[in-house]
Amino acid sequence: MGIDYEKKEKIAVFTINRPEVMNAMDTSSYRQLSEAMIDFRDDPNLWVGILTGAGENAFCAGADMKEARTLAEKGQNVRAALPPTPWRGLELWKPLIAGINGLALGGGLEMALACDIRIASENARLGLREVVVGRLPGGGGTQRLPRAIPSCKAAEMLFTGKWIDAQEAYRIGLVNKIVPIRELMPTVTEWAKTICQNAPLAVRAAKEAMIKGIGMSLDDGLRLENSLADYIVKTEDCTEGSRAFAEKRPAAFKAK
Repeated sequence: MGIDYEKKEKIAVFTINRPEVMNAMDTSSYRQLSEAMIDFRDDPNLWVGILTGAGENAFCAGADMKEARTLAEKGQNVRAALPPTPWRGLELWKPLIAGINGLALGGGLEMALACDIRIASENARLGLREVVVGRLPGGGGTQRLPRAIPSCKAAEMLFTGKWIDAQEAYRIGLVNKIVPIRELMPTVTEWAKTICQNAPLAVRAAKEAMIKGIGMSLDDGLRLENSLADYIVKTEDCTEGSRAFAEKRPAAFKAK
């Protein structure tokens, strides 16, 4: 058991299935997730991805520390051997939604931070606790967290290693919505289906412009936006969207 990968119409669902260790990730799970994410990226019939954890207690408790200690004793650099994923090394413009069911700690929170939308259950707890055990968040946490929330709150979480509950995560803008655990996956799926109603190439271009634009000056970001808009207006989906709007009917987008 490691990663369950399901395709439900236009939606890909990635489930971390290691509940016996609070869905902590070992190297085998990372490889499985990387392979599944690459398949999702390359499958033209999949438009939106959902990442969640098995059970009701944990989204992902981070790295499998038992394996990490064993590999460290052998002198192996675990992080250098990890395959590409959307949080490091894999470029992915299809939208990802995190369904945070319970604990999202360390690498688990870093995985959620690499998703575009985060919906949490009421029992969710989020934190980057690496400094407590003498480590540094190395899966993008030091970079993505200050971009997601005010820098002073990011510093508080990074420096103290304390976790926050779902209500505090919502208050500071770390998650989009909080729902009861039983409603988490139906809600996440509903959001995914809503995105799937829109033109997929336009959605991907919007994500690319947003992500790349964060690291650019406003002028450079506007030039990127203009370039992507010029591309999108020439697509079949753009023509279909305009026609459907004029004819007052739902558009039949094809990602072309």
